[in-house]
Amino acid sequence: MNKSREISRLLFNIHRKDEKIMPIITKIEQQKNNNRVNLYVDGEFFLGIDMEILYKLRLKEGRDIEKKELQFIIEEETYQKAKSKALKLLHFSSRTEKEMREKLKKYEYSDEIIDRVILFLKEYNFINDQELAKQMVKSKSKEKKYGQNRIKQDLYRKGMDIELIENIITEELDRETEYENALSLAQKKVKTIKDTDKRKIYEKLGRYLVYRGYDYDIIRKVIDIVLK
Repeated sequence: MNKSREISRLLFNIHRKDEKIMPIITKIEQQKNNNRVNLYVDGEFFLGIDMEILYKLRLKEGRDIEKKELQFIIEEETYQKAKSKALKLLHFSSRTEKEMREKLKKYEYSDEIIDRVILFLKEYNFINDQELAKQMVKSKSKEKKYGQNRIKQDLYRKGMDIELIENIITEELDRETEYENALSLAQKKVKTIKDTDKRKIYEKLGRYLVYRGYDYDIIRKVIDIVLK
């Protein structure tokens, strides 16, 4: 059962009860996971919830519980699950805000829940597009020797704001480093080209450096040096 259908079912069960009768918590059962319990209302299983919700609402057996509280429990439990899912995703890989939103959307969480999760992740610095952009620019320049055009494309694909990308590129990547990287790549690449025709070698080196993300000005200077 997907998230929206499960929530709709629980809400339906709440509202179909007699409005004059206050629901009662009849049982709170510890799960195998010590951080979670099963909540029973009017003798029926209602929902498995996080201990944080239990303490926040001061839930206990025999306590009357308003229907708006039950609705709040559903929303909070959904939020806790979405937050846990987000943290698990970040355990495997850093993600941009856009990537995280898209991932949570695939798990059928509502926009309101996703907004809350993103707010939490930003507040505790679990996602930070600016810092991630800086890390990516440094690693892609130093380790992969990509030029700024390729780096911009990669960051844009991850959903980063174009203005942020431009600013980080300007701060973290200087032309001299780009030139040295392009020259190093070209010197290695030319050794693998078997053509003897200088024009063809020029074209192959040019296409290769364009693919690696370098602009025409750097490519021209580098190839002129390599082929002189």
